[in-house]
Amino acid sequence: MRTKICGITSYSDAMDAIDAGVDALGFVFYEKSPRYITPSDAKKIISKLPPFVEKVGLFVNVDAQVINSYIQESGCTLAQIHFEASDELYEQLFIPYIKVIRAKEAKDILQYSDEYRLVDAYCEAYGGAGKRLNIEWFKDIDCSKIILAGGLNASNVASLKEYGFYGVDVSSGVEISHGVKEVSKVKAFIENAK
Repeated sequence: MRTKICGITSYSDAMDAIDAGVDALGFVFYEKSPRYITPSDAKKIISKLPPFVEKVGLFVNVDAQVINSYIQESGCTLAQIHFEASDELYEQLFIPYIKVIRAKEAKDILQYSDEYRLVDAYCEAYGGAGKRLNIEWFKDIDCSKIILAGGLNASNVASLKEYGFYGVDVSSGVEISHGVKEVSKVKAFIENAK
């Protein structure tokens, strides 16, 4: 499974994840998040990173103009859209994007089944709540285009391999505190996912 470490706020955390073999890093452009980072601070990190690592900007309740400008300013390579956006918004984006499904019930995970998508547990706040989805929902469905998030950590990620998820996304499960990663947890998470 491919791995994404989300809520990156420092160059050292980004490099620790890259050295451990991460596929993607997430930068939270949502001001109400304790992991919020400005596009200019994200750029300071991203501009020093090696190639071949996806840099994902996370957005909540903003318009296409904001998404396009933040992605351009920061140097991110993909936008992660955490809210119910209109088709019009997606048409106005100049950059690749991935939709997020905040699943309340089993049928929710079947949305956008022809697209790569991130599936997270529904909660009032957006992302990083560490809430786990009911894994039974994924039995007997095609998970090859799903990136699973929510309540994951080094000790439970290996058990997901049988489902055939495209990838897994973690934030709070590898942290010491909001936005500060614990390198041993990051390494164990990536190792166990792969």
